[in-house]
Amino acid sequence: MKQILTKILSVTLAFAVLFATSSFMVDMHFCCNKLVDVAVFGKAKPCKDKKQNLSKPFKKCSIGQMDCCSNKSIVKKAEDNLKKSQVELDTNKIVFLQAFFHSYVNLFEGLEFNVVSFINYNPPWIEKDILVLHETFLI
Repeated sequence: MKQILTKILSVTLAFAVLFATSSFMVDMHFCCNKLVDVAVFGKAKPCKDKKQNLSKPFKKCSIGQMDCCSNKSIVKKAEDNLKKSQVELDTNKIVFLQAFFHSYVNLFEGLEFNVVSFINYNPPWIEKDILVLHETFLI
């Protein structure tokens, strides 16, 4: 469950960064205060059969009148104030990265054999218990 939530969160954050750093435009075409066409990244297609009468002060649409349609555009501009990082690698960093990578890769070589070197080792025989003789006990 934790892995699924982590993946969902990472994909959501990736889309949030993509949305914040990209720009787009939504163009909408209205006729008689009703949405007729929506276009993303382009211009909406106008309808040519509706017109408005200019002699009336209020906008009442009907077929055959002039200028009843209107366009509305929403522009979302990109965020350009992101901090860009530059990595400068000198010889000390390159040597460290090579050593780290080599040691990390070699950690996992040969683990499938599970060789235990002290499996046949017999510990020495204790004649006297020195800790009891000196009365040193770990508490």
